[in-house]
This record gives sequence, C-alpha cells and structure tokens, in this order.
Amino acid sequence: MPAKKVVETAEETAATKKTTKKPAATKAAAKTATKKTTTTKKTTAAKKTTTKKTTTAKKAAEPKKAEVKVEEKKPEVVKKTVKNYEDIINWKKGEAHAMDWLYIEINAGDLLTEVEAGVDNLATACQAILNCMLEGDGFIVEPAEENKVNSSLTVRYYCDNLSQDRRKYFN
Repeated sequence: MPAKKVVETAEETAATKKTTKKPAATKAAAKTATKKTTTTKKTTAAKKTTTKKTTTAKKAAEPKKAEVKVEEKKPEVVKKTVKNYEDIINWKKGEAHAMDWLYIEINAGDLLTEVEAGVDNLATACQAILNCMLEGDGFIVEPAEENKVNSSLTVRYYCDNLSQDRRKYFN
C-alpha cells in the first residue's frame, strides 16, 4: 500500500507543478504547441484556398457540361390553320363593309406579321387569302409562282356585297 501513496503523491506533485509553476521544459512545449497551432491554421487556410480554387474550377467546368448535355426545350408553337386565317380575313371584310368601305387590300406578309409574327406559316396565310377571294375580287400583286405562295401576294377584296350567293373566285 505505501507504493500507491507514492504514486499518488508523484501525480499530485506533477499536477501542482503544472498549475502553479511552469518549468522550462513545459514552457518550451507550450511554445512548440503554439507554433504547431499557427502552422496548422496556416495549413488549414492554404487547404481552404486550394479547395475554393478547385471548387471554382469545377463550377466553371460544370455549366459547359450542362449546356452540352441538357438541350433547352423550346416551347412548341401552335400555328394557325387555314380556317383561322379565313375567319380573320372575313372579319376584316365585315368590318370594312360596316364602315361602308368599297374594298380592302390584304397583303400576305402583312397578314402573317399581324397574326403570327416570327412564325413561318406563309403557305397557310396565302392559301387562306386565295380561298377568301370571291367573284369580282382581284390581285394587286400576283406572284409568279404557280402556287402563289409569296409574301408579296396582295389581293383587293370588294366589301360592298358580301352575300353568300357570290361565287368563289377559283370556281
């Protein structure tokens, strides 16, 4: 049992020395610990900087991959039909008749821009213009093409008689 007391006494003595008085060896150890902490902080800061640079490089590289892999889906444009264009032309003819105008002139390019700006639907617009022509209506500008599909197609519609009894131009 006395051996245990000696060990306890040595531990108590060491603890007392640490708390009350720092020997030279302990001071050196403290300086070394401080240096290690400073070095560790510098190393950690360097690692963070390296990590940030790597992350930035990865972020810069990722959008390029995303642009290549992910194709942007363009919204599908629903083009007007011949019937839609015919309704618009007949409405315009009715408005002109209500204002007692003798005629109106409709250009295919202007009609397309008015109804569907930026959409390539010229063939449909030209077909509707031709379908709405009645007996007595005439071409102001008649394209040389056989199917008459051209943005310069211009027709004069006479609005004084919009009777359903009038024959179609191409019948």
